[in-house]
Amino acid sequence: MFSANHKQLAILIDPHKASNQMANLLPLLKRQPPHYILVGGSMVTDTTTSIIETIKEHVSVPVILFPGSAAQFSPAADALMYLSLISGRNPDYLIGQHVQSSLQVYKHNMPVIPVGYMLVESGSLTSVQYISNTQPVPRTKNDIAVATALAGQYLGQKAIYLEGGSGAQLPVPLSMITAVKAHLSIPLIVGGGIKTPDAMADAFRAGADVVVIGNVLEENPALYTQLFERLALL
Repeated sequence: MFSANHKQLAILIDPHKASNQMANLLPLLKRQPPHYILVGGSMVTDTTTSIIETIKEHVSVPVILFPGSAAQFSPAADALMYLSLISGRNPDYLIGQHVQSSLQVYKHNMPVIPVGYMLVESGSLTSVQYISNTQPVPRTKNDIAVATALAGQYLGQKAIYLEGGSGAQLPVPLSMITAVKAHLSIPLIVGGGIKTPDAMADAFRAGADVVVIGNVLEENPALYTQLFERLALL
């Protein structure tokens, strides 16, 4: 579903926070749909399905589950990002949560996108780092990032996701994006800590195929239009 060598924008909506976000964001999504909408987060909530159904009433782009755990599965989504946290060594996030959800995925014939998910040091303790009890890739260690991403590709992942994490103070280093992209033949997704249109543009120029914007839109929905204006110039 994700495409290499195309500049695509994805908007991440966290169901745990969506009640404060949807009223402002939905009109923007309807007027200028992104390429993808991701729904998910680190905290378990029972509102995932209703949030997805509300989004799909207004927008026709793919709505993809971005689950923090098996409990966030919803048959209302168009596809599921099967995230393997390959930067960590916690078996629950490498395979355990997938085993718990697999029969539901099978039952609902849900399209699955296997994704190698890599946390990158971002200047603060992020939600996903705390919840998953894993260490991120040091932001100065491009060689570790490249080796980890390549291992994910060789294991059959269909995309690699470099993630600063929710609440990241700093985005993924541009040099790391470039180094990882140079070694991959699958799409590269980058998110976390991208707070301005220029930061988005920098990530694309460094090699990102998909840039994910999330928390900053909760604080500043008006930024959404600016992101598309900047994207049109790339």
